[in-house]
Amino acid sequence: MFAKWGALAYRRRWVVLIATVVLAVAGGVWGLGVFDRLSQGGYDAPGSEAARATKTVQDTFGRQGGDVIVVYDTADQAKLKEVGDRLADLPDDVVAPAQLVPQPAAGKTLAILTLRDGDSNGQIKQYEQIKDRLAVPGVDHLVGGLVPTQKEINDMSSSDLASAEVVSMPIVLLLLVVIFGGLVAASLPVIVGGLAILGSLGVLHVISLGLEVNSFAVNVASLLGLGMAIDYGLFMVGRFREELAAGRTSADAVRRTVMSAGRTVVFSATLLVIALAGLLLFPHGFLKSLAYGGMSAVAIAAVVSLTLLPALLGVLGHRVDKLSVPWRRKDRQPSERGWRRLAAVVMKRPVLFALPIVAVLVALGAPFLNVKFGEITEKVLPEGNQVRVAAETINRDFAGMTNNGFKVVITGDPTPAEVQAFATRIGEVSGVGEAKPGAEPKNGVWLLNASLDQAPLSEKSKEALREVRALDGPGTEVLVGGSTAVVTDSVDAISDRLPLMAGLLIGATFVLMFLAFGSVLLPIKAVVMSALSLSATFGVLVWVFQEGHGASLLGVTPGPLESGIVVLMAAMVFGLSTDYEVFLLSRMVEARGRGASTEEAVATGLAKTGRVITAAALLLIVVTGAFAFSRIAMMRFVGVGMILALALDATVVRVLLVPAVLKLLGNAVWWAPGPLRRIQERLAIHEEAPVEDEPVPARV
Repeated sequence: MFAKWGALAYRRRWVVLIATVVLAVAGGVWGLGVFDRLSQGGYDAPGSEAARATKTVQDTFGRQGGDVIVVYDTADQAKLKEVGDRLADLPDDVVAPAQLVPQPAAGKTLAILTLRDGDSNGQIKQYEQIKDRLAVPGVDHLVGGLVPTQKEINDMSSSDLASAEVVSMPIVLLLLVVIFGGLVAASLPVIVGGLAILGSLGVLHVISLGLEVNSFAVNVASLLGLGMAIDYGLFMVGRFREELAAGRTSADAVRRTVMSAGRTVVFSATLLVIALAGLLLFPHGFLKSLAYGGMSAVAIAAVVSLTLLPALLGVLGHRVDKLSVPWRRKDRQPSERGWRRLAAVVMKRPVLFALPIVAVLVALGAPFLNVKFGEITEKVLPEGNQVRVAAETINRDFAGMTNNGFKVVITGDPTPAEVQAFATRIGEVSGVGEAKPGAEPKNGVWLLNASLDQAPLSEKSKEALREVRALDGPGTEVLVGGSTAVVTDSVDAISDRLPLMAGLLIGATFVLMFLAFGSVLLPIKAVVMSALSLSATFGVLVWVFQEGHGASLLGVTPGPLESGIVVLMAAMVFGLSTDYEVFLLSRMVEARGRGASTEEAVATGLAKTGRVITAAALLLIVVTGAFAFSRIAMMRFVGVGMILALALDATVVRVLLVPAVLKLLGNAVWWAPGPLRRIQERLAIHEEAPVEDEPVPARV
């Protein structure tokens, strides 16, 4: 199948090339409209008790709390009148009447504004209409609240993404020139990456017409679209040049490249898409959005790599080596001999390499046992940012106005005496302060606001939540909401679905790798290697971002990790580690199929792919590492995490640990039970096994 497609892509190369470019560019241009449809929500768990409490309150009493909170640096009555007059002039169809809360002791006044629109996109647009009309002459002010925080995060992340691409792309191109030794070959993966990003924008726009798409999905699509296109392009172009160097014609080189490297790209992309599809198992709109962005980017990167790239290679032929740099090495054998020697050293003393590496990876992963999860707050913004300063000022000077307690909703028209007795019992729970009515009862629904003695995400507050929810309340139903409940329910929903996601990843990896390679132990080994790499990465991230070791150097405020970002990282790191595993094993299996011993197959696989894997990891580190310099803490978390994961996986794990483990397993690593072997032979996608030719003299 792949050989036939490679031959067709060469014969119809101009048609394939033009059609792919036109479709990708047209989709990208149309896809720019997605930016007007992106959401800022989706972080809570739909259907949870906290979500139902919020909905009941909104349906009964209207939207509560302030979407926009302005801190005016005055408590002077004359100035307060000016503030009130200015806020009263705001359009009624945009914002509800403001609530002013003076704090004479602090010399400040809080203005609480509730926007009319219930949708996060609509709220941001309404905020943009009024944000320049909040200033009062002679009065300093700070603007904070949920909507300004969301807008600030969105604006900064978009700006940082653009900056990251501007910085990373020239570096990536320079590195590709060094790796390939020529400008023409180096430009091909970049072209594929650009088209993959454009195509993914078009897909996201289509999805946004019917589903909620969080703005962070575009960041994920850009990161994975460019990164995986470069990985696939590196693998495909490298194999094409290898075939040309063996003396083959351009047509045969394209066919054999698609037949071998193209097949590997398909398996690799399928595994990564399935890993990202695991995010769809969670109820959170935010995670589903990330799945949409990641899956579309990876799939399109693979499609473009299997259409545009073979066509371009067919058009270029031997001209793929044009504009070569003076230092380009014509003979690649010295490089391969270096990787063979490394494989021989590792396999000579496999235990000496495997045990220390495993011990270090396990030790690095230990801090993850103490992970704590939180929510995205103003603390993801840099220190000194106006929105963050506003939130800090409110928490310090208006502690009683913060929305950090429990919101207890009672339905079923209980009597006032029953509600009062229940409020008293809530106040007696350890960690809870006074519980009092938050609004006049309406339609048989009561709202109680209960303050907390400690931070809303502290262990004591979480225990208090469990105890309040366990109380027998009046009326028909008692729902407990608030920030503690939202985060707790969100984390619980993720925890409930994690086993399903793990099962999907492990099951898909086993099935696809078994069909690809015909071995039972190879997929099991791949899962274990990926799990070690993943745990080590998260352990270091917890040590830095949660426990604060070195956090000041990164400019982040230590705190609980956002559970959705952790799950995203898990899917991406697992998928990418399996991606490199497929690249490595594919060449080992090829060598084994030609009759090589286990040691020879391992050495050949590492010799053929060691340079490609380390180069791909280096390039992806540059692409994703640019996020480590973002001003948004959660983007910095992703950037640092990807650097750690890629560095560990492409060097220590793939280059040292995998050869050592394969040596220890010996010939058993290729084993499969007879019935499974027959199933694999029937279902696997068979191709003519590529034959290694003796190298021919380099062209001059």
